[in-house]
Amino acid sequence: MNNVTLLRHFRNKTTGCVMDWDGVTCWPAASAGETISVQCPQLPLLTQNPTGEQYKVLISRVCTVDGWSEPSLPYYKACYHDDDDPDEEMRKQKNYFDTVRLLYSVGYGLSLATLLVALLIFCTFRKLHCTRNHIHLNLFVTFMLRSLAVFIKDAVLFADHSLDHCTMSTAQCKAAVTFFHFCVLSNFSWLLVEALYLQSLLLFPFTRTRTFCWIYATVGWGAPTVITVIWALMKKEMDDEACWDDLESRLWWIIKTPILLSIFINFLIFVNISRTIVQKTKATHRHQTDTQLYRTLLHSTLVLIPLFGLHYVVFAMFPEHVSVGPRLYLELVLGSFQGFIVAVMYCFLNGEVQNEIQTLMRSFRTERNTVVIHLQTLEDVS
Repeated sequence: MNNVTLLRHFRNKTTGCVMDWDGVTCWPAASAGETISVQCPQLPLLTQNPTGEQYKVLISRVCTVDGWSEPSLPYYKACYHDDDDPDEEMRKQKNYFDTVRLLYSVGYGLSLATLLVALLIFCTFRKLHCTRNHIHLNLFVTFMLRSLAVFIKDAVLFADHSLDHCTMSTAQCKAAVTFFHFCVLSNFSWLLVEALYLQSLLLFPFTRTRTFCWIYATVGWGAPTVITVIWALMKKEMDDEACWDDLESRLWWIIKTPILLSIFINFLIFVNISRTIVQKTKATHRHQTDTQLYRTLLHSTLVLIPLFGLHYVVFAMFPEHVSVGPRLYLELVLGSFQGFIVAVMYCFLNGEVQNEIQTLMRSFRTERNTVVIHLQTLEDVS
């Protein structure tokens, strides 16, 4: 019997039953004689009953003086049809999550590499240094940080599948989760800044936008820092359990509320900007055919969707356990490629960037031709 087993045995004998991870569900700590019941785990591919709803059979365990009892029903009996093969169901779940993780890892990796190139381009060419591109630059950095945070969190939480994800409570995993929340908050904050900047151009077209830079910096970096610090301090004092990655915790709303505000403010700004685009496009393109006009309108509005993160609106108001399968694909897989799409649309397809790169290439060719001519002249003289 190792030290951990001895410790749990001693605590079971004296104070009841400790929090326990059985490989599927996290059972909270309980006192001797107490019965704890949980529902079937919310899994995206969980077999559904004939009415189309997931099983809500309760699985119970009793805390005895000798520790936790066996579950009242095995998971495969409580959560699946009798004709289902539990091994096959679990295999489907594992393949599903492995596929989702592979897809979002590819997305975040591609986004990270593309954003790094875009970052170098914006920093290299001085003519690209303006308020609009500075905001793009900060947004690129948040996408890069978010990608790194995902890889760090996965490495800490899921590198060892034998870990007890219920009782694991190390400073390393808490720091990884805290850093992840900060990166996600800052990413949504700078998406909000992008929307606010475009809205300010419509409201104050003749105002020097640099006067708003300190406001943008406060919204983009200051607010996420303050919110993350408040959340971490409250978690430490009020809910210092496991790895701080419990989305059912009441403190999760400290993180989720500003994200929801960002999403819906961006949506309202998008609607207003789209309305303005429609009005101005119709006024300035009167001689275009309807097809050309609609194509212009469609292009002008679609390019704002990844910049504002509007795909998050779809599931923003649903609870975390609703439509888990589509949510994973939309928020994780599609969201992982958002940085790549933004870098391509707002850097590589940017006319200013293309002009600067073409100018640089022409200067290289001119210098090369000058060197070649100079060498030929020297050969002729000799």
